Amino acid sequence: MAVAKQILGSSMLERSSLIPSSKFLLNPHFHQQQSKLCFSLVGLPLERRGLHLRKVLRTPVAAISEELVKAVSEKPVKFKVRAAMTVRKKNKEDFKETIVKHLDALTEKIGRNVVLELISTEIDPKTRAPKKSGEAVLKDWVKKWNVKTERVVYTAEFAVNSNFGVPGAITMINKHQKEFFLESITIEGFACGPVHFVCNSWVQSKKDHPGKRIFFSNKPYLPSETPAGLKELRERELRQLRGDGKGLRKLSDRVYDYDTYNDLGNPDKGIDFVRPKLGGEQMPYPRRCRTGRPPTDTDMQAESRLEKPLPMYVPRDEAFEESKQNTFSAGRLKGVLHNLIPTLIASISANNHDFKGFSDIDSLYKEGLLLKLGLQDEVLKRLPLPKVINTLQGSEGLLRYDTPKILSHSALAGDKFAWLRDDEFARQAIAGVNPVNIERLEVFPPISKLDPAIYGPQESALKEEHILGHLNGMSVQQALEENKLFIVDFHDIYLPFLDRINALDGRKTYATRTIFFLNPMGTLKPIAIELSLPQAGGPNPRSKRVLTPPMDATTNWLWQLAKSHVCSNDAGVHQLANHWLRTHACMEPFILAAHRQLSAMHPIFKLLDPHMRYTLEINALARQNLINAEGVIEACFTPGRYCMEISAAAYKGWRFDLEGLPADLIRRGVAIADPSQPHGLKLLIEDYPYASDGLLVWSSIEKWVGTYVNRYYPDSGSIRDDTELQAWYSESINVGHADLRHESWWPTLANVDDLISILTTLIWLVSAQHAALNFGQYPYGGYVPNRPPLMRRLVPDENDPEYANFLADPQRFFLTSMPSLLQATKYMAVVDSLSTHSPDEEYIGERQQPSIWSGDAEIIDAFYGFSAEIGRIEKEIERRNGDPSLRNRCGAGVLPYELLAPSSEPGVTCRGVPNSISI
Repeated sequence: MAVAKQILGSSMLERSSLIPSSKFLLNPHFHQQQSKLCFSLVGLPLERRGLHLRKVLRTPVAAISEELVKAVSEKPVKFKVRAAMTVRKKNKEDFKETIVKHLDALTEKIGRNVVLELISTEIDPKTRAPKKSGEAVLKDWVKKWNVKTERVVYTAEFAVNSNFGVPGAITMINKHQKEFFLESITIEGFACGPVHFVCNSWVQSKKDHPGKRIFFSNKPYLPSETPAGLKELRERELRQLRGDGKGLRKLSDRVYDYDTYNDLGNPDKGIDFVRPKLGGEQMPYPRRCRTGRPPTDTDMQAESRLEKPLPMYVPRDEAFEESKQNTFSAGRLKGVLHNLIPTLIASISANNHDFKGFSDIDSLYKEGLLLKLGLQDEVLKRLPLPKVINTLQGSEGLLRYDTPKILSHSALAGDKFAWLRDDEFARQAIAGVNPVNIERLEVFPPISKLDPAIYGPQESALKEEHILGHLNGMSVQQALEENKLFIVDFHDIYLPFLDRINALDGRKTYATRTIFFLNPMGTLKPIAIELSLPQAGGPNPRSKRVLTPPMDATTNWLWQLAKSHVCSNDAGVHQLANHWLRTHACMEPFILAAHRQLSAMHPIFKLLDPHMRYTLEINALARQNLINAEGVIEACFTPGRYCMEISAAAYKGWRFDLEGLPADLIRRGVAIADPSQPHGLKLLIEDYPYASDGLLVWSSIEKWVGTYVNRYYPDSGSIRDDTELQAWYSESINVGHADLRHESWWPTLANVDDLISILTTLIWLVSAQHAALNFGQYPYGGYVPNRPPLMRRLVPDENDPEYANFLADPQRFFLTSMPSLLQATKYMAVVDSLSTHSPDEEYIGERQQPSIWSGDAEIIDAFYGFSAEIGRIEKEIERRNGDPSLRNRCGAGVLPYELLAPSSEPGVTCRGVPNSISI
């Protein structure tokens, strides 16, 4: 510095705003907040630099050699950068929240505010710690705390050194009393341009969580590429998310951990509420999110329950956002009303337990229960309903169900009983709400895989003579060879439970098999139904019974009853195995492991993040209200208290390597490999709406994931060396699916193709597969006779005492075999809620805040290509639904197949593919 003073003169140097330090000349970019100028001197000719200096200094100066300046050593100067922080406000606050907000506004004045600190990607060579800015506080919190808007932007100013480098993280302390939801932060003032931080997280008060919150910029880094200044923070954040596996979790916690399903029963309420633990050697099952609640008083292995409306723990950021919570609460209110009113009806007269005719069912949609009974507002006010009902307009409308599409669409065609037709029954096996159980029949008659020592002979009662007359002149062998025979087989999943189910009050069912023939026009027709019961005490000729398409009025009603039992079987397997188990439950371990092992800055976490939204919350709500002892699922479905045991039995046959769509279609024999086809597969049922639309979506996901993975992983070595990625996949299997961890079928994660396959399968399951299985529940099942979730009577034969009653009034017998009025309306309320899209739904091909979703321009460009492809798929599905040659999706009274059409409006639309399992 002394040398410089001798050349320039000390007073001149001190006055200069352009030469604050020799470090400035070493740094090609310098932003000085006061002058709002950003300079770049490197590469400028010396004469240009001299002119620039002379213009500002207004004083002649001697020339300085660059070597001399570089030798000058001086402390870096400080300059200021600005942070803009977007906070999302609640639309509605309760009284306590309002009081706390006022308190925060007051205490802000005495320094209890929000304190931020910038962390550089670089290490300070002197301290060997990350470079840090000075602390900054949010400005204008008091002024803006009462602004009536959804989002509020606060600012803060950081003082940083000129050699700070690029910011890679922000730490934050919230000294207020109240949490707030932080959407994003943008830092401006660095020569590199704006730096974005995507947060979307609740920031807790220091009194609840004393440690600093960490947010990383949106630039993705593999573990091995983590800048030196961020390595320790990256590891610290993951340690905090894992927790220590101990203690009761608070609702404000952000801890992701595992537990078994030991909280479905409530043994403290009595023997009827005891349920087995799911997960472990005795009853294998995926793991769920740990809450740490204490055990029950009567069983130390069972976790105590929190009954509604008390909230179940999920990590704070997994809870529903306000708009989603409001939608869900409205649906729940609707369900409360629908449950209370049928209960009231049942208390008025025992005769109201059953539907007397189809007109009674129709009245649920046309008149509504209150209007039908003539109950007045005074009665409504006396019911123990939430106070919020008083704020709803048209409360009577809530008591009237919307007409399900399966009924309204066929009614438009003048055929309100289209659901009764055999071709519609068959069509729903490939285009309904459960299109994933149909298989190609390879051996006739079909053979059980159950232990014959326990369950009797494995042979079916189906014979060639049962189906020969329905094969268009083919022999059975010829039909098999030409891939014309298909089966929906629920025999092995139900038979082990039938004795216990049929011993329940008001539950009667079979283990069913249904044979379908593929017509030349491409549609299916059911040609035989086998109804099996356990062979108690040895062979019993009545344990297996085969029904075939009707020949007269009597056999027509028997055939309709048999189809209803098939639908009841189908409804149970759909809900317990395909929907709940294979999407909700089996995906939860992958989500828990992702938060525990993949940093928020990991590119694979950024890819998966929108596909994990809300899933832990909806699964927790299911444990509280749906799949618990005497919950909605047990109340509404045939297996009753054995529902979740059937789900656990299905898990034993679950295989992750066969969950991808192409592998599943080949496994079920409904497709064969064919490289000449667009997706490498040939469908044996060419007009198979779920499969043909699904392959479009699958391929687009696979292409997008392939582009993404190849961007970050140049070779297989980079996959194997990614410690976080390997830990995520290993933990998903060894902890999350611990009971199946030794199975040989788990895919390896050793190369780029492995990773693309695994990620494509996961994204398919949580988006398109879940949508195909979920959003048609009310449109197809809301009309209970089309798809009864439970049956109360077996199909009579001539030796039954009930047979005479059946002959005398077959319609009444049919309706009394269905769910009761109370059971039906409760079920309808539930599937109505489950089929509803919320206003904040994010659909496949969409991202919230797309401009800051990724810090990689190449990936953003690829994502827009994926989004455009999704748009083309939607147009192609629309075209298919208007093609009269595709009879399984187009025709008089035929419901178009839109469950895999990507977009949707809010509500029950029977279409739309959200990014995640969000309901």
